[in-house]
Amino acid sequence: MKTFDLSGYLSRNRKLVDDALATVFDEFDRQRELVQAMTHSLMAGGKRVRPALALATADALGADPLIALPASCAIEMIHTYSLIHDDLPGMDDDDLRRGVPTCHKQFSEATAILAGDGLLTHAFHILAAPMTCFKVFPDAETRLILVEKISAAAGINGMVEGQMLDMQAEKNPENLPSDSPGVLTHLKKIHRHKTGAMIEVSVASGAISAGADPDALNALGTYAQNIGLAFQVMDDILNVIGDPKIMGKAAGTDALHDKMTFPAILGLEESKAFSRQLVADALEALDSYGEKEFKKNSEPLRAIAAYIINRKR
Repeated sequence: MKTFDLSGYLSRNRKLVDDALATVFDEFDRQRELVQAMTHSLMAGGKRVRPALALATADALGADPLIALPASCAIEMIHTYSLIHDDLPGMDDDDLRRGVPTCHKQFSEATAILAGDGLLTHAFHILAAPMTCFKVFPDAETRLILVEKISAAAGINGMVEGQMLDMQAEKNPENLPSDSPGVLTHLKKIHRHKTGAMIEVSVASGAISAGADPDALNALGTYAQNIGLAFQVMDDILNVIGDPKIMGKAAGTDALHDKMTFPAILGLEESKAFSRQLVADALEALDSYGEKEFKKNSEPLRAIAAYIINRKR
């Protein structure tokens, strides 16, 4: 059996998303410092896993993947805003992201804050009015659902809350549960919000854009929840053992900041085993959806799940 070429698949989708994002910013004067700061971080060569998940989900459901491109771009803009703010001195205080200086290092702290604000706000503009940048897009009713789902995932009960919980765990460790099972449960809660929510809504956005039925939404939701947590577990592992030259950012920063991570609680080997089990559960969820054509078309989703625990950056 021919092995699925995930590298080529991700590369094609990354170019598709990068080209679309460039089109989104074509309407702005690139000499403006705000636009330069926004695109400095947005176009710095990220993995584009979240957009790839949305596109792959639409494709698996038999739709034109381009129907999910507006949501894919909006999600990547929101993800990049979160990275810009996460890197700020008041948060994780990082100097390097995606192999280039972080936004506040390249420009200024104030400009970085505004660049993140601009990306977050404009993401919802292109969701609401995709006809300015995209040739294929969902109907108005579906777009409203996407705005509701993505804003919820990014907001006070999603990614932002996860960031808050993470910060509180770092600054006020005395308020954490005293027992190891309690600490692990709390850590899972942090990352189902901080990392998992936007990965889950990436899959959901592809499915919603494609007009998925309830059974498909349920199966894909379980898949996404498991790979979302696996992604963060691997991020924690790579912060311990990863090569900074490959990752494009420093390693060892979690230990330096005494952050609560999966390796710190479970140990490195147990964390690896946990990530593998999460991916196995994700693949089982895909298998539970009985449509024959879906099983054939969902190979990219399966390959992305495997990639999450085998990646080097």
